[in-house]
Amino acid sequence: MSIPGPVGQGLQLAPFRGLRYVAERVGSLAAVTSPPYDVVVRPDGLRALETADPYNIVRLILPQAGTPADRHRQAAETLRRWQADGILAPDPEPALYVYEQRDGHLLQRGIIGALRLSPREEGVVLPHEEVMPHVVDDRAALMRATDANLEPLLLAYRSDGSVTGAASVVERTARLRPLLSTTTEDGFSHHLWRVTDPADLAEIAADLRHRQALIADGHHRWATYLRLREERTEPGPWDFGLVLLVDTARYPLRVRAIHRLLHQLSPADALAALGAPEGSAFRVRAVDGPLPQALATLAKAADEPGAGNAFLLAGDGGFHLLDRPDPALLARTVPTDRPEAWRTLDATVLHALLLRHIWQVPDTPGHIGYLHDAAAAVEQAERHGGTAVLMHPVREGVVHDLARQGIPMPHKSTSFGPKPASGLVLRSLALG
Repeated sequence: MSIPGPVGQGLQLAPFRGLRYVAERVGSLAAVTSPPYDVVVRPDGLRALETADPYNIVRLILPQAGTPADRHRQAAETLRRWQADGILAPDPEPALYVYEQRDGHLLQRGIIGALRLSPREEGVVLPHEEVMPHVVDDRAALMRATDANLEPLLLAYRSDGSVTGAASVVERTARLRPLLSTTTEDGFSHHLWRVTDPADLAEIAADLRHRQALIADGHHRWATYLRLREERTEPGPWDFGLVLLVDTARYPLRVRAIHRLLHQLSPADALAALGAPEGSAFRVRAVDGPLPQALATLAKAADEPGAGNAFLLAGDGGFHLLDRPDPALLARTVPTDRPEAWRTLDATVLHALLLRHIWQVPDTPGHIGYLHDAAAAVEQAERHGGTAVLMHPVREGVVHDLARQGIPMPHKSTSFGPKPASGLVLRSLALG
């Protein structure tokens, strides 16, 4: 890996020798890719990916075995075997990678590289969500075992929108013949190009030197990068982490909600605790389906002046809208040591007032699941007798404002996208 300039110069994106699938050795590039590990939450989704191709990346990012230690050991052995068998092979020289995703009218382009992990106090990379320690523990153990960054996290920065600097390199490169192209089942086409020309690399470095970035997706992986770097006293490849960097002035990201699945709370018990049908903690109303219509009702309530926080409960075959929370309850249950923008977040109110105070649901994997897809949350709740709590997306401006203040939002508050596909390029730390 070619190391950029000294620490303390904004975003520093280093070229690396990408580890990539050898197209001739797999069924198709689309069949070996996967959404990021935390999006693949349903067992049926995991099985579908595992059966799509014996070399699907999910066998590395979500290995299946009896214990965590066995899972991590299995992933490491699988990665070594795939390299030995020529399934994965390193590119011949260090490079940055221009990555394009396209779906109908949506187009996103960015740069994949190894980002220097600046000290936390420098504020070069801004997190906006809290993390769950057990997830960081698991990701750290997986990265230690495999000695690799298996999938990039998504970072967003904002330029002045002109086609200069890094943007100029991205646009020029995207006019060339791609290194690889594939279309995944979700309809997105993916294209990847290598950038190795020293002049192009210097142009990117000079532009990014003055930028800071927001973590759009991948807070747990970012926390893992920092933990693993801090474990080592000598400079080396752990001083860098694999990222996709997107200029949102040119390619705005979409902000979506992450929904909650309460495994051990039935809709009937959830509504009873709220004082339904009249409601006391919230105004509670049955709303018409199907799901798209119910979500439209949620969106309208969330944007209605004076409605306060709004949630949609599902799991009993119907939908129930919660809005207009009791101000006295909010004052008693929501911490007051944070800015108002944080105190009024839906995720803050959900966890402080509903989950902890009213429903008394522990925030553990056995009690709460986090799903990006509303339909999947409803389907699982109905199948297993749980409650789906469907959320409305946070406004992007609120995310940026809190991040700049150093105020983390509750974990799993937002889902920025489109997310990079996992499996197109990996970073082996053994290669530098």
